[in-house]
Amino acid sequence: MTWGNNKKNGRNGNLPNDAIIHMAGIRKVYDTGKVQVEALAGIDLSVQSGEFVAIVGPSGSGKSTLMNLIGCLDTPTTGEYSLAGEPVSGLDRDQLADIRNRRVGFIFQNFNLLPQISAFENVEMPLLFGAVSKKDRRSRTKELLERVGLGNRMDHKPTELSGGQMQRVAIARALAMNPDIILADEPTGNLDSTSGSDIMTLFSELWESGRTVIVVTHDMALARRAARTVELYDGIITRDVMAEKI
Repeated sequence: MTWGNNKKNGRNGNLPNDAIIHMAGIRKVYDTGKVQVEALAGIDLSVQSGEFVAIVGPSGSGKSTLMNLIGCLDTPTTGEYSLAGEPVSGLDRDQLADIRNRRVGFIFQNFNLLPQISAFENVEMPLLFGAVSKKDRRSRTKELLERVGLGNRMDHKPTELSGGQMQRVAIARALAMNPDIILADEPTGNLDSTSGSDIMTLFSELWESGRTVIVVTHDMALARRAARTVELYDGIITRDVMAEKI
């Protein structure tokens, strides 16, 4: 399967200053009013363009907080974060939305599809918001759904699809605007083993085509597909290893 991405693959020798994600001294503190909770306690993390990274760790380790920061859904309390060379720390809500829409394609455990519209319309929506012409967005949407194996399910609503098919729609939607990063949160969490394996294969294919793929997961079978594993515990990185060293 070819995904039509011509971005340089980081596994083929990108220099360190080509980091698409660069975090230094990242702390995130939530103030509940009565107590402050430090979710991240000093994260230093760089990801090169074209890497496939799995972020793992027990519940409460800070995985979801880190995902929210990487995806520009939130900003750090202290520390510096640059995404594709753009400083993110300190941006306001509108600025975060802009960089998020241009740079990140999200895939969620619960799919986050609109149930009242078809698979085609769900995938087309980011292109519609991105002011892509009708001709181009319909061509792009059809191409993506065919590439995830749903060319014959385009007119089906999410309620008429299996869990694995819904996640394929979500992957196609995440790719619609050709983002720099695919960021997936527990993408196999609600799937049976067969569907989960199919989705893992899709992620591997995306990576092989040169995409930057980051998955936050408890699924160690999925984590083992990644080229690099970053493990969190109590808000700090306790392990960061390449696949061949695991």
